[in-house]
Amino acid sequence: MWLLAVGLYFVLACVVSWVILFPSAREMVWNALAGAGQRLQRRAGQLVRRQWRDAGALGASGRASAGALGAFLRRHYLLCLGGLVLLCAPPLIAVLLASRSTLSGYEPSTREVNTQVADLLQGEQLVPPPPLPPLVFASAEVAQERPMLVSASRDWAQMHPVFTQRLLMVFKIMKERHGYDMAILEGYRSPERQNKLAALGPSVTNAAAFQSWHQYGLAADCAFVRDGKLVISEKDPWAMRGYQLYGEVAESLGLTWGGRWKMMDFGHTELRMPGVMKR
Repeated sequence: MWLLAVGLYFVLACVVSWVILFPSAREMVWNALAGAGQRLQRRAGQLVRRQWRDAGALGASGRASAGALGAFLRRHYLLCLGGLVLLCAPPLIAVLLASRSTLSGYEPSTREVNTQVADLLQGEQLVPPPPLPPLVFASAEVAQERPMLVSASRDWAQMHPVFTQRLLMVFKIMKERHGYDMAILEGYRSPERQNKLAALGPSVTNAAAFQSWHQYGLAADCAFVRDGKLVISEKDPWAMRGYQLYGEVAESLGLTWGGRWKMMDFGHTELRMPGVMKR
Protein backbone atom coordinates (compact mmCIF):
# COMPACT_ATOMS: atom_id res chain seq x y z
CA MET A 1 0.00 0.00 0.00
CA TRP A 2 2.84 2.36 0.89
CA LEU A 3 4.65 1.65 -2.40
CA LEU A 4 1.44 2.28 -4.34
CA ALA A 5 0.97 5.64 -2.61
CA VAL A 6 4.58 6.65 -3.34
CA GLY A 7 4.20 5.60 -6.98
CA LEU A 8 0.97 7.58 -7.39
CA TYR A 9 2.58 10.63 -5.78
CA PHE A 10 5.59 10.39 -8.09
CA VAL A 11 3.40 10.12 -11.19
CA LEU A 12 1.25 13.03 -10.07
CA ALA A 13 4.27 15.19 -9.31
CA CYS A 14 5.78 14.45 -12.73
CA VAL A 15 2.52 15.32 -14.50
CA VAL A 16 2.16 18.60 -12.60
CA SER A 17 5.78 19.55 -13.31
CA TRP A 18 5.35 18.67 -17.00
CA VAL A 19 2.28 20.89 -17.25
CA ILE A 20 3.97 23.81 -15.47
CA LEU A 21 7.26 23.75 -17.40
CA PHE A 22 6.12 23.03 -20.99
CA PRO A 23 3.70 25.33 -22.83
CA SER A 24 2.83 22.52 -25.24
CA ALA A 25 1.75 20.39 -22.30
CA ARG A 26 -0.50 23.14 -21.00
CA GLU A 27 -1.99 23.55 -24.47
CA MET A 28 -2.60 19.80 -24.72
CA VAL A 29 -4.30 19.72 -21.32
CA TRP A 30 -6.37 22.78 -22.20
CA ASN A 31 -7.52 21.24 -25.49
CA ALA A 32 -8.41 18.01 -23.70
CA LEU A 33 -10.41 19.90 -21.10
CA ALA A 34 -12.14 21.95 -23.78
CA GLY A 35 -13.13 18.79 -25.65
CA ALA A 36 -14.40 17.19 -22.48
CA GLY A 37 -16.39 20.32 -21.72
CA GLN A 38 -18.08 20.21 -25.08
CA ARG A 39 -19.03 16.57 -24.61
CA LEU A 40 -20.36 17.30 -21.14
CA GLN A 41 -22.33 20.22 -22.47
CA ARG A 42 -24.07 17.98 -25.02
CA ARG A 43 -25.00 15.56 -22.33
CA ALA A 44 -26.05 18.25 -19.88
CA GLY A 45 -29.58 18.45 -21.26
CA GLN A 46 -30.08 14.74 -20.79
CA LEU A 47 -28.83 14.82 -17.24
CA VAL A 48 -30.69 17.89 -16.01
CA ARG A 49 -33.95 16.09 -15.32
CA ARG A 50 -32.16 13.16 -13.69
CA GLN A 51 -30.12 15.56 -11.56
CA TRP A 52 -33.25 17.31 -10.37
CA ARG A 53 -34.78 14.01 -9.36
CA ASP A 54 -31.66 12.92 -7.57
CA ALA A 55 -30.84 16.35 -6.15
CA GLY A 56 -32.25 15.55 -2.77
CA ALA A 57 -30.41 12.27 -2.53
CA LEU A 58 -27.18 13.76 -3.79
CA GLY A 59 -27.42 16.65 -1.38
CA ALA A 60 -27.82 14.34 1.53
CA SER A 61 -24.98 12.14 0.28
CA GLY A 62 -22.78 15.20 -0.31
CA ARG A 63 -23.35 16.54 3.16
CA ALA A 64 -22.54 13.13 4.58
CA SER A 65 -19.37 12.91 2.49
CA ALA A 66 -18.34 16.43 3.46
CA GLY A 67 -18.87 15.61 7.09
CA ALA A 68 -16.82 12.43 6.76
CA LEU A 69 -14.07 14.31 4.95
CA GLY A 70 -14.04 17.04 7.58
CA ALA A 71 -13.78 14.47 10.32
CA PHE A 72 -10.90 12.74 8.51
CA LEU A 73 -9.04 16.05 8.06
CA ARG A 74 -9.48 16.95 11.72
CA ARG A 75 -8.12 13.58 12.82
CA HIS A 76 -5.20 13.47 10.32
CA TYR A 77 -4.48 17.15 9.64
CA LEU A 78 -0.70 16.75 10.11
CA LEU A 79 -0.55 13.91 7.57
CA CYS A 80 -2.65 15.83 5.07
CA LEU A 81 -0.55 18.98 5.51
CA GLY A 82 2.65 17.00 4.92
CA GLY A 83 1.20 15.39 1.81
CA LEU A 84 0.19 18.80 0.46
CA VAL A 85 3.73 20.13 0.97
CA LEU A 86 5.25 17.09 -0.76
CA LEU A 87 2.86 17.44 -3.67
CA CYS A 88 3.52 21.16 -4.21
CA ALA A 89 7.28 21.15 -3.60
CA PRO A 90 8.49 19.53 -6.90
CA PRO A 91 6.51 21.85 -9.22
CA LEU A 92 7.59 24.89 -7.19
CA ILE A 93 11.25 23.86 -7.33
CA ALA A 94 10.93 23.15 -11.06
CA VAL A 95 9.52 26.65 -11.68
CA LEU A 96 12.31 28.29 -9.68
CA LEU A 97 15.02 26.34 -11.50
CA ALA A 98 13.48 27.04 -14.90
CA SER A 99 14.52 30.70 -14.60
CA ARG A 100 18.22 29.78 -14.37
CA SER A 101 20.25 30.07 -17.57
CA THR A 102 22.67 27.23 -16.72
CA LEU A 103 22.46 23.88 -15.04
CA SER A 104 24.09 23.25 -11.71
CA GLY A 105 27.74 22.39 -12.14
CA TYR A 106 28.17 24.44 -15.33
CA GLU A 107 28.84 27.81 -13.73
CA PRO A 108 31.80 29.85 -15.02
CA SER A 109 35.08 28.28 -13.98
CA THR A 110 37.08 29.98 -11.23
CA ARG A 111 40.33 28.30 -12.24
CA GLU A 112 43.31 30.50 -13.04
CA VAL A 113 43.52 31.29 -16.75
CA ASN A 114 46.77 31.32 -18.70
CA THR A 115 46.91 35.00 -19.62
CA GLN A 116 49.06 34.34 -22.68
CA VAL A 117 46.47 31.99 -24.20
CA ALA A 118 43.69 34.35 -23.11
CA ASP A 119 45.31 37.20 -25.06
CA LEU A 120 45.41 35.00 -28.16
CA LEU A 121 41.77 33.98 -27.80
CA GLN A 122 40.71 37.60 -27.34
CA GLY A 123 42.00 38.40 -30.79
CA GLU A 124 45.36 40.10 -30.24
CA GLN A 125 46.92 40.10 -33.72
CA LEU A 126 50.71 40.14 -33.61
CA VAL A 127 52.74 41.20 -36.64
CA PRO A 128 55.69 39.11 -37.93
CA PRO A 129 59.13 40.66 -37.40
CA PRO A 130 61.04 42.09 -40.36
CA PRO A 131 62.80 39.38 -42.39
CA LEU A 132 66.53 38.92 -41.91
CA PRO A 133 68.90 39.38 -44.88
CA PRO A 134 69.19 36.20 -46.98
CA LEU A 135 72.96 36.07 -46.37
CA VAL A 136 72.29 35.35 -42.69
CA PHE A 137 70.98 31.93 -43.69
CA ALA A 138 73.77 31.21 -46.19
CA SER A 139 76.84 31.02 -43.93
CA ALA A 140 78.92 27.85 -43.77
CA GLU A 141 78.13 27.43 -40.08
CA VAL A 142 74.39 27.57 -40.73
CA ALA A 143 74.67 25.16 -43.68
CA GLN A 144 76.49 22.67 -41.48
CA GLU A 145 73.73 22.76 -38.88
CA ARG A 146 70.79 22.93 -41.29
CA PRO A 147 71.32 21.55 -44.81
CA MET A 148 69.39 23.21 -47.64
CA LEU A 149 68.29 26.04 -45.37
CA VAL A 150 68.91 28.68 -48.03
CA SER A 151 65.98 27.41 -50.11
CA ALA A 152 63.59 27.06 -47.13
CA SER A 153 60.40 29.12 -46.91
CA ARG A 154 60.25 31.71 -44.13
CA ASP A 155 57.03 33.29 -45.32
CA TRP A 156 54.72 33.72 -42.32
CA ALA A 157 51.72 34.11 -44.64
CA GLN A 158 52.07 30.50 -45.83
CA MET A 159 51.52 29.14 -42.32
CA HIS A 160 48.20 28.55 -40.58
CA PRO A 161 47.04 31.80 -38.91
CA VAL A 162 46.29 30.13 -35.58
CA PHE A 163 49.76 28.63 -35.39
CA THR A 164 51.30 31.89 -36.61
CA GLN A 165 49.77 33.91 -33.79
CA ARG A 166 50.90 31.43 -31.14
CA LEU A 167 54.44 31.34 -32.50
CA LEU A 168 54.57 35.14 -32.66
CA MET A 169 53.46 35.22 -29.02
CA VAL A 170 56.35 32.86 -28.22
CA PHE A 171 58.75 35.25 -29.96
CA LYS A 172 57.30 38.18 -28.02
CA ILE A 173 57.64 36.47 -24.63
CA MET A 174 61.15 35.25 -25.40
CA LYS A 175 62.20 38.81 -26.22
CA GLU A 176 60.40 40.72 -23.48
CA ARG A 177 60.78 38.23 -20.64
CA HIS A 178 64.02 36.42 -21.41
CA GLY A 179 65.94 38.77 -23.72
CA TYR A 180 66.22 36.37 -26.69
CA ASP A 181 65.72 37.55 -30.25
CA MET A 182 64.35 34.75 -32.40
CA ALA A 183 64.10 34.07 -36.12
CA ILE A 184 62.18 31.54 -38.14
CA LEU A 185 64.39 29.16 -40.12
CA GLU A 186 61.64 27.35 -41.98
CA GLY A 187 57.86 27.38 -41.85
CA TYR A 188 55.77 25.83 -44.60
CA ARG A 189 57.56 22.99 -46.40
CA SER A 190 56.38 21.51 -49.68
CA PRO A 191 55.97 17.71 -50.05
CA GLU A 192 58.82 17.66 -52.60
CA ARG A 193 61.19 19.43 -50.23
CA GLN A 194 60.14 17.11 -47.40
CA ASN A 195 61.10 14.07 -49.46
CA LYS A 196 64.45 15.64 -50.38
CA LEU A 197 65.26 16.27 -46.72
CA ALA A 198 64.17 12.74 -45.78
CA ALA A 199 66.56 11.38 -48.42
CA LEU A 200 69.46 13.00 -46.53
CA GLY A 201 68.97 10.49 -43.73
CA PRO A 202 67.50 10.27 -40.21
CA SER A 203 69.95 12.85 -38.90
CA VAL A 204 67.91 15.45 -40.82
CA THR A 205 64.36 14.04 -40.63
CA ASN A 206 62.50 10.75 -40.50
CA ALA A 207 59.30 12.18 -41.96
CA ALA A 208 58.38 11.78 -45.60
CA ALA A 209 55.90 13.95 -47.50
CA PHE A 210 52.67 14.66 -45.59
CA GLN A 211 54.09 12.99 -42.47
CA SER A 212 55.24 16.35 -41.16
CA TRP A 213 53.15 19.23 -39.87
CA HIS A 214 55.28 21.55 -42.02
CA GLN A 215 53.18 20.49 -45.05
CA TYR A 216 50.08 21.86 -43.35
CA GLY A 217 51.59 25.17 -42.26
CA LEU A 218 51.39 24.06 -38.63
CA ALA A 219 55.09 23.70 -37.80
CA ALA A 220 58.20 25.86 -37.79
CA ASP A 221 61.91 25.56 -37.04
CA CYS A 222 63.35 28.53 -35.18
CA ALA A 223 66.66 29.70 -33.77
CA PHE A 224 68.22 32.67 -32.00
CA VAL A 225 69.84 35.82 -33.28
CA ARG A 226 72.87 37.23 -31.49
CA ASP A 227 74.87 40.17 -32.79
CA GLY A 228 73.18 39.85 -36.17
CA LYS A 229 74.07 36.16 -36.62
CA LEU A 230 72.04 32.98 -36.31
CA VAL A 231 72.87 30.76 -33.34
CA ILE A 232 71.45 27.30 -34.03
CA SER A 233 73.71 24.76 -32.30
CA GLU A 234 72.65 23.68 -28.83
CA LYS A 235 76.34 23.22 -28.03
CA ASP A 236 76.36 26.94 -27.30
CA PRO A 237 75.31 27.22 -23.58
CA TRP A 238 73.50 30.49 -24.25
CA ALA A 239 71.52 28.89 -27.05
CA MET A 240 70.81 25.74 -25.03
CA ARG A 241 69.36 27.83 -22.21
CA GLY A 242 67.29 29.66 -24.81
CA TYR A 243 65.93 26.42 -26.24
CA GLN A 244 64.84 25.29 -22.77
CA LEU A 245 62.98 28.57 -22.21
CA TYR A 246 61.61 28.39 -25.76
CA GLY A 247 60.16 24.93 -25.09
CA GLU A 248 58.54 26.03 -21.82
CA VAL A 249 56.90 29.07 -23.43
CA ALA A 250 55.77 27.12 -26.51
CA GLU A 251 54.17 24.38 -24.41
CA SER A 252 52.41 26.97 -22.24
CA LEU A 253 50.71 28.17 -25.44
CA GLY A 254 49.57 24.68 -26.45
CA LEU A 255 52.36 23.94 -28.94
CA THR A 256 54.32 20.70 -29.18
CA TRP A 257 58.07 21.16 -28.69
CA GLY A 258 60.55 18.93 -30.53
CA GLY A 259 63.01 19.09 -27.65
CA ARG A 260 61.07 16.33 -25.88
CA TRP A 261 61.31 13.84 -28.73
CA LYS A 262 63.63 10.85 -28.82
CA MET A 263 65.30 12.46 -31.82
CA MET A 264 65.45 15.92 -30.24
CA ASP A 265 64.76 18.92 -32.43
CA PHE A 266 65.12 21.87 -30.07
CA GLY A 267 64.08 24.58 -32.53
CA HIS A 268 60.96 22.80 -33.78
CA THR A 269 57.41 23.55 -32.64
CA GLU A 270 54.10 22.44 -34.10
CA LEU A 271 50.38 22.80 -33.50
CA ARG A 272 48.62 19.44 -33.79
CA MET A 273 45.11 20.29 -34.91
CA PRO A 274 42.62 17.38 -34.89
CA GLY A 275 41.52 16.06 -38.26
CA VAL A 276 44.33 17.67 -40.25
CA MET A 277 46.96 14.98 -40.65
CA LYS A 278 45.71 11.57 -41.76
CA ARG A 279 48.02 8.94 -40.31
